[in-house]
Amino acid sequence: MIAPPEIPPEFSFAQDTDTRFSSDTEFSEDPDGRSTNSTKGKGGKKGKKAAGEKGKGGKGAGRINGHHQENGMENMMLFEVVKLGRSAMQSVVDDWIESYKHDRDGALLDLINFFIQCSGCKGVVSGEMFRNMQNSEIIRRMTEEFDEDSGDYPLTIAGPQWKKFKSSFCEFISVLVRQCQYSIIYDEYMMDTVISLLTGLSDSQVRAFRHTSTLAAMKLMTALVNVALNLSINMDNTQRQYEAERNKMVAKRANDRLELLLQKRKELQENQDEIENMMNAIFKGVFVHRYRDSIAEIRAICIEEIGVWMKLYSDAFLNDSYLKYVGWTMHDKQGEVRLKCLTALQGLYYNRELNARLELFTSRFKDRIVSMTLDKEYDVAVQAIKLLTLVLNSTDEVLTPEDCESVYHLVYSAHRPVAVAAGEFLFKKLFSQREPEEEGAPKRRGRQSPNANLIKTTVFFFLESELHEHAAYLVDSLWECGAELLKDWECMISLLLDEPLPGEEALTDRQETALIEIMLCTVRQAAECHPPVGRGTGKRVMTAKEKKTQLDDRTRMTELFAVALPPLLAKVCYSSFDKYSSTELLPLGHLESLLRQIREIVEKHTDTEVLETCSKTYHALCNEEFTIFNRVDIARSQLLDELVDKFNRLLEDFLQEGEDADEDDAYQVLSTLKRITAFHNAHDLSGWDLFTSNFKLLNTGIENGDMPEQIVIHSLQCTHYVILWHLAKLSEGSSRKDDLVTLRKQMRAFCMMCQRYLTNVNTAVKEQAFTILCDLLLIFSHQMVSGGREHLEPLVYSPEDSLQSELLSFILNHVFIDQDDDTNSTDGQQDDEAVKIEALHKRRNLLAAYCKLIIYCVVEMKTGADIFKQYMRYYNDYGDIIKETMSKTRQIDKIQCAKTLILSLQQLFNEMLSELGHGFDRSSSAFCGIKELARRFSLTFGLDQVKTRDAIAMLHKDGIEFAFKEPSPQGEGGPPLNLAFLDILSEFSSKLMRQDKRTVHMYLERFMTFQMALQREDCWLPLISYRNSLQAGGDDDTMSVMSGYSSRGSSIRSKKTKPPAATAGTSAVKRKLPEEESSSSSEVWQQSMQTPVMMPSPHLTSTAMRDPKRGRDDSYMGTPQHHQTPMDYNSQVTWMLAQRQQEEARQQQERAMNYAKLRTNLQHAIRRGTGLMEEDEEPIVEDVMMSSEGRMDDLNEGMDFDTMDIDLPPSKNRRERSELKPDYFDPASIMDESVRSIYTLCT
Repeated sequence: MIAPPEIPPEFSFAQDTDTRFSSDTEFSEDPDGRSTNSTKGKGGKKGKKAAGEKGKGGKGAGRINGHHQENGMENMMLFEVVKLGRSAMQSVVDDWIESYKHDRDGALLDLINFFIQCSGCKGVVSGEMFRNMQNSEIIRRMTEEFDEDSGDYPLTIAGPQWKKFKSSFCEFISVLVRQCQYSIIYDEYMMDTVISLLTGLSDSQVRAFRHTSTLAAMKLMTALVNVALNLSINMDNTQRQYEAERNKMVAKRANDRLELLLQKRKELQENQDEIENMMNAIFKGVFVHRYRDSIAEIRAICIEEIGVWMKLYSDAFLNDSYLKYVGWTMHDKQGEVRLKCLTALQGLYYNRELNARLELFTSRFKDRIVSMTLDKEYDVAVQAIKLLTLVLNSTDEVLTPEDCESVYHLVYSAHRPVAVAAGEFLFKKLFSQREPEEEGAPKRRGRQSPNANLIKTTVFFFLESELHEHAAYLVDSLWECGAELLKDWECMISLLLDEPLPGEEALTDRQETALIEIMLCTVRQAAECHPPVGRGTGKRVMTAKEKKTQLDDRTRMTELFAVALPPLLAKVCYSSFDKYSSTELLPLGHLESLLRQIREIVEKHTDTEVLETCSKTYHALCNEEFTIFNRVDIARSQLLDELVDKFNRLLEDFLQEGEDADEDDAYQVLSTLKRITAFHNAHDLSGWDLFTSNFKLLNTGIENGDMPEQIVIHSLQCTHYVILWHLAKLSEGSSRKDDLVTLRKQMRAFCMMCQRYLTNVNTAVKEQAFTILCDLLLIFSHQMVSGGREHLEPLVYSPEDSLQSELLSFILNHVFIDQDDDTNSTDGQQDDEAVKIEALHKRRNLLAAYCKLIIYCVVEMKTGADIFKQYMRYYNDYGDIIKETMSKTRQIDKIQCAKTLILSLQQLFNEMLSELGHGFDRSSSAFCGIKELARRFSLTFGLDQVKTRDAIAMLHKDGIEFAFKEPSPQGEGGPPLNLAFLDILSEFSSKLMRQDKRTVHMYLERFMTFQMALQREDCWLPLISYRNSLQAGGDDDTMSVMSGYSSRGSSIRSKKTKPPAATAGTSAVKRKLPEEESSSSSEVWQQSMQTPVMMPSPHLTSTAMRDPKRGRDDSYMGTPQHHQTPMDYNSQVTWMLAQRQQEEARQQQERAMNYAKLRTNLQHAIRRGTGLMEEDEEPIVEDVMMSSEGRMDDLNEGMDFDTMDIDLPPSKNRRERSELKPDYFDPASIMDESVRSIYTLCT
């Protein structure tokens, strides 16, 4: 339950003295919070018929135990009809009323079962139960028969059949009361019974009963409110008629009419009292308890309906005794309930006649409504703003300036509905007061139009909000409610160009700049017809009306700005209007003026954004489909000729002066180069041979080392454009061999130049060179020949190892750095944060450029190890980029990606060793960080083990080799230097398939010695934990039938109940002990086997013949020596070789016999098993056996580390063997069960 908050002592609701309704303050409750009087004083028993009425109803014999006899139709027919919703509800209710008139008990029984069935209960109330049991007993009986297993009931079941059930259910109750309002509801029987039943059900512990009955009771209350409202109207009319008749002269007064009116008024008053008692019972018995229900849907129903009551019958309900429930519930935890509160209040505030009754409520809960504009649920925030807009319409005095300001800033919200609602509030507050226009007077335009002051107000608000870069969001927020104002471009142009009127204050430069920004945003909004970035919900199909409006707006803006744009450009320097205009409508005189203004802007300004805008304007005008193309093309060519000639002349003088060049010469070169670069971005300048001059400039900068950084940056960018335009021309059509050769030479020479600039002392130059180099390597990679462009194959360029190394070094030195190392801002905290964000954005772009080289295989994938190892440390800054790179590389090559991941972990491990030394603590933060990174890496492999099987196996192979690669720094007998890496590698063990765990474990044994297997010191814990991770699931998977066959013998020996048996089967599970060995040696072996962290080795393995150059004790899993007669290492090895040679021939003979016997028994056991899928009746174990036999032979041979490999065993059933798809019916479990059956069969 949600308890309502306490009201402060200083606030008190006015007591309701006029209405006859009782609020919950007059309602007495027992200690359990239940109603003690909810049904008009009828007691706990449901309403009964009056004496002598029990036998009424001629058709009462037609029902037996609440069932119809006719046609075998059950009494759920009412529920079925409402559920289908196909019949007219009024006819259904009329049929029920007719039935009620003939048999009240039978009809009421139908109605009771209707409510029970609407709750989803399968139980039926019989006639005997209805006559002899209390409501509480009936509800208890129905609760026992309720099936809540599914949790669904008609009000919550989804699907087309139940889609309209709720509306039909509510309509039935409403029509029932409306049709019964003149007689039946006053018989003190039907309504008392229904209200008593619904009150009891609403207090049930069963959610379905509580939900359904609460909805029914609230709709019943709403219907009664309508009846009470009609009675009140009739009473008022009767009273007026009575007063009018009584005021007549005595001679004209009709006494019989007066008596009739008095009698009618008395009857209406009695009916009104009856209805009020019913509503009072529902309100106290249901609403007061259920508006705090634990289920949000039930609370929402209560609040929604009380809003309807206050709106319909405001004289009775619109007072503080009922409003407080809405105010309290605005603090509800669920957004659905808070939303219902706001919508209920909107219906009240919309009617200005009710505002006087809402003053106390508004003063008490206004702050809560204002705070809800920032609700975490956007729907609630939108409705809260709309409610405040209605409050603003009713009176301006309620909301303080602080309240309004809290809504104003929401016009910049990223959520468009919130912003639009806030824009409407802002428009109502600031722009609702317009100057009235005189009738018959000509319409004022320009500065004198009524919109002039409103546009100024918009500019002032924009400046005061201090969010000058968000004008597009302000315009979008006001667009729906103030489009007429925002599209008054004529007024905006007049405010910018015309002189102010006498007595009018002119706009300042700051205000004019803001007005220009707003005007450009309105032009863009009208021309593009979609919200700014971040507010769109995807592409929206425009309607025919919207398309026509867009076309009309474009035509009108072209007509206005074709004339106004040249003088505007002369005043404000530049504009980006042209791409939205229809250039066909430009008059030639205005076109010449426009081109002249653009040329002057290019000659005067050096700002990159201004120059690029001019370049885009020329590009928009230079369309061959336009009639003005020739004039614009000539003007563009003349401008570019002058710029290129000037640049060549200035560059020659600048290079000749060398160190004697002053700053003015450098500025002239830089400004001209900026203009050319800006135009080269959108226009093909291949005819001006800019490559030679720029390459000469760059080469001089390398040789002298004193070239200004901005000149180098723009020269690199311009040369980059030259190569791209040359490539674009060759890609479009047939290319000559000479052109290919020329481009190939230029591209390679430029790449070498960029590589040389990677070592420049200036960071900005290095970043520019790196970005351009990454783009060129990606463009000229092997991907460029795809799509039918094989003729470009001579242009393919692959970077050399030295270049790859330099690119990687740049990333490591300039991207993976701390924030403080890359910012030098001291202009305040806000500026410093802005600089940091900009620097981070730049570093993210650099990293993304390099990662694309990895994804498209331009550089080797292993270089990604240096990127992947930074995943945890720089997760907040680059985590998304690195994760996406790992995902893409895995799609390209799973195995190589796995090798790269393990390589990154190895690099981090080596770095940790160099910092902490070989005696580091495995609980240190550095080691735990590497282990956490390994865990994150393992999660990226997903859940499909079949797809990642080879990759995971290769990862373990490389990890094992790395762990045993370096010898122990403590000398012979100590752990290898990198042994702790196995603890990191164990994070990937869960990704191994069970049969692969056994194989990886065997591969691990190749590197282990006998002494290693017996070590229990802390330094050996990584090896122990890694072996346990491999054996945790691997032992359950029967890879060898022989090991399963000997499982019982192994368990007996482990309990020391009998000596070990010398069979080939037991050798596959444990090392066979020699017969000469004493009991003490056997006891030592058994103690080692009983250690929890040391599991038995699965196969007979001997590595005594391994290459001695490894300097490693390779007698792993040899037999423990006799304690009374210890042997040295050489004797042990000699004994093991002799022992194996003696048993080799016998094992080979027994292996074939045992395999054939066990395979036959295994097949019989499996076929007798239950629950097997048909296609897996006969598991394929032959491949497993043969591969196991082959591996045992391979293990007897010495192998070098460089040639080691993991042979994954074939899958165990036909499906995996043929398709390599995951098998959710694991044959391993079958084999485990069958092995036990085989032992029984064999014994």
